[in-house]
Amino acid sequence: MNARVLWANPQARRYLIGQTLSLFGDSALWLACGIWVRTLTGNDTAAALTFLFFTAPALLAPLAGLLVDRVRRRPLLIAANLSGAAILAPLLLVHHRRDVWLIYTVMLLYGLLNVLIAPAQSALLTSLLPRDLLADANAALRTVQEGLRVLAPLAGAGLFGFFGGHAVVALDMASFLAAAALTARIRITETHPVDVGARHEHPVHPTRRATDQITAGFRFLAGIPALRRVTFASAIAAFAVGAGDATSYAVISQGLHRAPQFIGVTQVAHGLGAIAGGLSAAAAIRRIGETRTVIVGLMLLAGGPLCLATPWLPVVLAGKLSVGAALPWIVIAIITLLQRLAAAHLQGRVYAAFEVCATGPQTAGLALGAILIAVLDYRLVLIGGTVGLLIAAAVLVRTRIPTPTHISEGAVTASAATRMAARATITRTSPIALRRPPRRSRRGP
Repeated sequence: MNARVLWANPQARRYLIGQTLSLFGDSALWLACGIWVRTLTGNDTAAALTFLFFTAPALLAPLAGLLVDRVRRRPLLIAANLSGAAILAPLLLVHHRRDVWLIYTVMLLYGLLNVLIAPAQSALLTSLLPRDLLADANAALRTVQEGLRVLAPLAGAGLFGFFGGHAVVALDMASFLAAAALTARIRITETHPVDVGARHEHPVHPTRRATDQITAGFRFLAGIPALRRVTFASAIAAFAVGAGDATSYAVISQGLHRAPQFIGVTQVAHGLGAIAGGLSAAAAIRRIGETRTVIVGLMLLAGGPLCLATPWLPVVLAGKLSVGAALPWIVIAIITLLQRLAAAHLQGRVYAAFEVCATGPQTAGLALGAILIAVLDYRLVLIGGTVGLLIAAAVLVRTRIPTPTHISEGAVTASAATRMAARATITRTSPIALRRPPRRSRRGP
């Protein structure tokens, strides 16, 4: 029923379709760029570095989150999508092995843009919909995205195989322009972002003021014990997933003895699993809660690398199906949890802070994996990934997300530094814990 209510909302439809289109080209492009580099260099490690450059800008996510919390989200998304089309233009100049640096440069800028778009998407969604529809909206967005990703790898690999990388670039540029057009049609009245706590009782040094603003999302995550554990478990899992990502081309070339373009076929299996996971995630969250949904997802995800370590195509495809089904449960549950607990003026920074805590380890895992597959059997890296994912699931066992009252109480019993952060981000500013307006405005993050 919730899904029907969601899709009956024309603004929600435009949002979901527009933001999905902005990621449709992404799926085709980063895959095609990896194939492009592999074709030009003949090197699996060089191809894996493509995704490393894409994920590296995640370290700048706190600044992106602060920007999202300081401007209106809809115009920001329109500008970001238009910028995405322009960023891709240098790829039209790639023709030879010596031009690989252009691919790396564009993927770096592309990753930077993605770091900005992701928190803006999440923050705008909380303004469009009531909280009881957030899980369904996140699940719908993820499902539609993954459905398109079933087509995108085929489109990317197919276009690359028949027409070369330039055709994929043109496809992605068109997807960005279409996303900008649909986002522009969303009708929403966004109030001008308020610098909550813009006035202090006591003077604060500008440097400390800026630091407090940028790190507000991290302090929110640190101020709630359950969120600390969720973040820590996510970091472990992301590191394991990153190391596994580095083996993608090795699985194809060394394990299955296929051409690099065959990765498009395995990505289709991943996408089919993701559709199933996305369709069932919202129901799982309503039935067992966000934390247990993450645990089940991690356990399902842990079986994937073991399947990928085999030389048998059906087993590898089953592994990709398992990985695809698990990731939406994990991602949708965590995003919904953060959206539900964070105050409106912190949405961008909380999302961005979590992205750093997850994508940073993923980038490190990818870098380590790229090094290890050059000197070790890639299957050892995959087995290590399974161990890491099981550890992440164990961290979350018996973890319970507190009620709003318990959040406030937990903030009071925390350490002095954490108490200050928790008061600033929850007790004083969060609509969840706020019982009445403060009589006096204070500067907070």
